Formats: sequence, structure tokens, C-alpha cells
Amino acid sequence: MIGGRELSWDGCVNVRDLSGLGRVRPRAVVRMEAPTRLSEAGWAAAWAYGVRTVVDLREPDEHEPDDAPRPAGITTVHAPLEPVGTPFYEQWKKIDNLASPLYFPAILAEHPELVVTAVRAIANAAPGCVVFHCSGGKDRTGLLALVLLTLAGAAPEEIIADYLLTYDRMKQRYDALGIPDQLTGVTKLLAARNTTIEASLASTITSLTMPDYLLDNDLSDTELAALHARLAI
Repeated sequence: MIGGRELSWDGCVNVRDLSGLGRVRPRAVVRMEAPTRLSEAGWAAAWAYGVRTVVDLREPDEHEPDDAPRPAGITTVHAPLEPVGTPFYEQWKKIDNLASPLYFPAILAEHPELVVTAVRAIANAAPGCVVFHCSGGKDRTGLLALVLLTLAGAAPEEIIADYLLTYDRMKQRYDALGIPDQLTGVTKLLAARNTTIEASLASTITSLTMPDYLLDNDLSDTELAALHARLAI
């Protein structure tokens, strides 16, 4: 299941199609780390795959120049998924630096407008494949993937396995940068709170009622229908 979703786009190491998880069709949505390292060949591969929209979940001050120019036909939409400057953000920076699934239930409850804005960007995108990403493609990207896959009827174990893949895909890059092992760090953080990555994610998934969550937080019926059509639910 997983092997067929992996994509090889030169310059990035954490790129995969969400197809086959739940009822997501191929070439509908792709998750990845920030595409700034994509080479010209990498962008050409993304274009050939059908990518026409990139949804960037990062804050403006995280943006970096691309190593190679994006094809002119690709539209980039910015939908930051962290409530920077809010009490919520300051609280969770101290708890887990918004870098673990521990904060997922809180942001879904307290800042649904950010989640729905990101979902809306995918629903309203032009025809073609949509890529969404944050920096490393783990937590903000993982949160949006969790929302989309829950809507698409993916099993909790599928969503959890997809989330965990990023730790492996990004390890070599983080090692080269001297960044401590992410999986070890997050595992210890959650263990101190008597939970695990898997249990934390499973709790979030099972408590998320779809499509009610999106509709109750101002995604329109028309936008929901467009999202269904895109994902082929």
C-alpha cells in the first residue's frame, strides 16, 4: 500500500500521494516537506504528475527562496496553520513547540478557522493535483492529512502509519543538519504525559466527526461538494 504512494521528486525526500487511504483517488492530493529544495527536474516531475496548486501551511517568516523556479502554471496558496501571536500559540510552544500530535485536538477545537481555511484552499483549487506542505511535512501537514483522510473514510491505523512515515523520510536530512532525532524526542515528550504518538493520533481521529466538523466551522455545502469531487469520495 505504502510503496505505491511514494513519489520521487528530485530535491525532496518526503513526498507521497494520499491515494489508496480511505477513498482518496490517485493524483488528487500529495503531502510533502517544503518544496524549496526541488530541482528543475523535481518541479518538472511535479508538473508531469499533474500538480497545479501548492498549499503552503507555513508562516510568512518561514518562507525561503526556491532552489529552482516553479512552473508558471502552478499556483501557490498560503494558508498558515499556526495561530502565531495568540495565547494558544504561546501555550503550546512551551508544551510541545507545536511539533507533536499532542496539540492536534486543541487546535481543532480552538482554531478551527485555520483548519477550514486550509481545507477550503484544497476544495477551491483549480483542476489538477494539489500539494500541501509545511516545513518538514510532519505536523501541520500531518494535521491537514488527518482531516482529509478522516473525511475520506481512512482507517485510524492507515492515518497513523502515514503520519509516522515522515519521521523515517526526514531522518537523514535532520541528521545532516545536526537536529536531534525527532521520533525519539516526540516519543519521550508524549510518554511523559502517559500517552504515545499512536494513541494521541487515534484519539484525535476517533473524536473527529466528519463532515460535521467542517460544516459546523463554516465550510459551505458547495465547498464540501467540491472537496468530495476532488478526493473522489
